[in-house]
Amino acid sequence: MVKQSAGILVYRHRNGSIEVLLAHPGGPFWAKKDQNAWGLIKGEYIDGEEPFLAAKREFKEEVGKDVPPGKYINLGTVKIPSKVIYGWAVDAEFDTANLKSNLITIDCPPRSGRQIQIPEVDKVKWFEITKAIPKMHKGQEKFLERLAEQLNYKLEPPEQPSLF
Repeated sequence: MVKQSAGILVYRHRNGSIEVLLAHPGGPFWAKKDQNAWGLIKGEYIDGEEPFLAAKREFKEEVGKDVPPGKYINLGTVKIPSKVIYGWAVDAEFDTANLKSNLITIDCPPRSGRQIQIPEVDKVKWFEITKAIPKMHKGQEKFLERLAEQLNYKLEPPEQPSLF
């Protein structure tokens, strides 16, 4: 059976642009990764659980704060090889200080039988939306594209480094 996940993408308007709040996973595997490492604040839920309520619960578990109030935009689903992710967006401010993520237990190194506890999320950060695209886990960038479309915001391609 395919796993299901649900998450919230907080966004805000800044200096004529849109910024999105992304979460970076905790633990040794992700510690030095930046590109394709960030994503929605989300988590798995079980059959029978309402995805939007699961997204709100997971938000609180992963950052230690309630999801901001506001009008939510349904961003639909994204299918990646191991799961289906449901996403919503809300226009709100969010203070990134005092992050308090829940802890999960993992095998470290993998399949070693040695277990450690790590925060599910080690940091959250605001990114200008076009700069956020290459930071996102593969597949999740579709949520940014859908948000931009819903807001009638033209996504500019990220700047490419000069070869000269």
